[in-house]
Amino acid sequence: MSDWRTNDRNGLMEKLVTYGHLIPSGERGVYGRGSICEAIYSRVDALLTHLTLEDEPEILRFPPVVPRRLLDKVGYTWNFPDLCGAIVSIKPDETQRIKSSLDEGASLVFEQTSLALLPAACFPAYPAIAARGALAIGGSTLDLGATCVYRNEPSDDPARLQVFHQRELVRMGSETQVLSWRERWMERAAVIYDQFQLNATFAVATDPFFGRGGLLLARNQRDALMKYEAVVPIAGKISDLAISSFNYHRDQMGKTFGLNCVDGSVAHTACVGFGLERIVISLFDRHGCDVRGWPVNVCRVLNLEGVCA
Repeated sequence: MSDWRTNDRNGLMEKLVTYGHLIPSGERGVYGRGSICEAIYSRVDALLTHLTLEDEPEILRFPPVVPRRLLDKVGYTWNFPDLCGAIVSIKPDETQRIKSSLDEGASLVFEQTSLALLPAACFPAYPAIAARGALAIGGSTLDLGATCVYRNEPSDDPARLQVFHQRELVRMGSETQVLSWRERWMERAAVIYDQFQLNATFAVATDPFFGRGGLLLARNQRDALMKYEAVVPIAGKISDLAISSFNYHRDQMGKTFGLNCVDGSVAHTACVGFGLERIVISLFDRHGCDVRGWPVNVCRVLNLEGVCA
C-alpha cells in the first residue's frame, strides 16, 4: 500500500483530516475522531483488554487531572516544565464582581489551582496502591484503561497530539515478578503488531519521566535496559514512531511512594503503555486512509469486517 503514502508527517495529517478520520478543533494537536477512526480506536482498545485477561489485573480508573504536587513528587515538573498543563481558574472572590459587571471587556483574574492535567496514565496508581499498605505475596497488577493524558507540545504532526489516550498497565512486586511481566507484554505486543502488519521493531530507549535528575540518566537507563519502545516506520518510511513502551523503574517509584512488598522490601515497578491514537494513525499510514483497501487479515484481527466492506 505504498503508492498512497505521503513522505512527511504534515502531509499525513492532511490526508487524515481530508478523509474525516481526524477532526480539527482550531488548535494544533487537539483533534476529534471521525466514525471510522473511532471504530478502529475502539477495536484496538478492546483487543488490548482481551490480552490483559491472562494477568487478571485489578481494574482502576483515574480522572485526567492529578494534584500538582504529584507531578512534583515524581520529578515530572522539574524535568518537563514545558510540557506541564497546570489548571487555572477564576478566583472565587472574583465571581460576584464578574456577574455584576456590565463591562464584558473587564479583565479577569485567574489563579493557579492545586490541579494539573495528567501527563502519564500511571502516575496516580502509585500513591493509591501505597496507601493500602504492603503488597500481597504475588504483587499487584493494574489495568488503568485508556486514560486521557495531556502534554503541552502543539504541532501539526499527527503523532504529537496535545491530548491523547494511553492504554496503560502497571506491575508492582519483586524485581523478578516485574521483569518477567514486562517481557511477556513485549512478546504479546510483537504478536499484535505482526498481525497488524505494521513492521514494528523493538528498540532500547530512555525514560526521564521520573526523578529530578532523570534527564541525566539516559546512558545508565540504556545500559540497564530500563525502557524499550515498539517503533514503526511512518510517513513514507522516513521516520520512526514509538507506538508503545515497556518501562522498568527499578525501585524508584517504590522508594518515592513507600511501596513495599509483603517481606518489607521496597517494591519494584514497571508499566506498559500503548498510544492508542498513534497505533490507529500507524494503521492508516501503513494500509491507507480508505479502509476498504485494507488487508483482509488485518480487518479480521480487529473485527472490522463491517467497516472494511
